[in-house]
Amino acid sequence: MARYLVPLGIFIVLAIFLGIGLTRDPKLVPSPLIGKPAPAFTLPRLYEPEKNFSNEDFAGKVSLLNVWASWCAACRSEHPFLMQLAGKNIITIYGLNYKDERDDAIRWLAQYGGNPYTVIGHDLNGRTGMDWGVYGVPETFVIDKKGVIRYKHVGPLQPEVWNSTLLPIIQKLQAE
Repeated sequence: MARYLVPLGIFIVLAIFLGIGLTRDPKLVPSPLIGKPAPAFTLPRLYEPEKNFSNEDFAGKVSLLNVWASWCAACRSEHPFLMQLAGKNIITIYGLNYKDERDDAIRWLAQYGGNPYTVIGHDLNGRTGMDWGVYGVPETFVIDKKGVIRYKHVGPLQPEVWNSTLLPIIQKLQAE
């Protein structure tokens, strides 16, 4: 009888840890990059592959980097809001097209309302996204004037998140 108690005890402990883990919101996983300079990268641009997009493009202005892909269903839901933001000129929005074929990404943007991004980097193999700690798309980063990551949002951008969280951070950073 005692030999069954040890495995049962281990099972109960593991079940408790699993239960706690399942109650956590994956969108609240903090990024270890917050407060650190944006990872260095150089990527070909989506529309102009002969030109590059790099972390140096963030210098001197508060920016958003939105990581997206044509195969991402949630990216489709956030795209109309990104188009609205781009039209308001509140912040420079950069795109990181993640693990996607160039033609698919260009077709997707045309199909779903246009291009809200100032520049889009084409990260075909996903290495740059991995350097940024991306584990799913969409993800959006707020980057300050010095190129430091100040906030990471996991999931689609929506007006509620924008108004309650991102906009106050951006306004504070723009005033500095």
